[in-house]
Amino acid sequence: MVHSVDIKYYLVLAAILFCLGMFGVLVRRNALVVFMCVELMLNAANLTFLSFARLNGDATGHVSAFFVIAVAAAEASIGLAIVIAVFRSRGTVNIEEIRTMKH
Repeated sequence: MVHSVDIKYYLVLAAILFCLGMFGVLVRRNALVVFMCVELMLNAANLTFLSFARLNGDATGHVSAFFVIAVAAAEASIGLAIVIAVFRSRGTVNIEEIRTMKH
């Protein structure tokens, strides 16, 4: 006997993860933590795509999730390179202190 989890539980979990990520982006001051929160939001979107793909029984959600993962990997690598460059030039990754790009 196979028990399947209803889609509403996946969607509630995705909404909670997205809200946690959004809260972290809005509240945190550290650029690395902000990037991790953006990744959490992207993973919540992936969970939604995959939930609807499972509900509909097609691969469209899987393809969308694959592209979101690729964008998240590119965002993480470029974002980390920018954070490292800013840290080397300014000595901090605090968003409040690096808000302007002036020297």
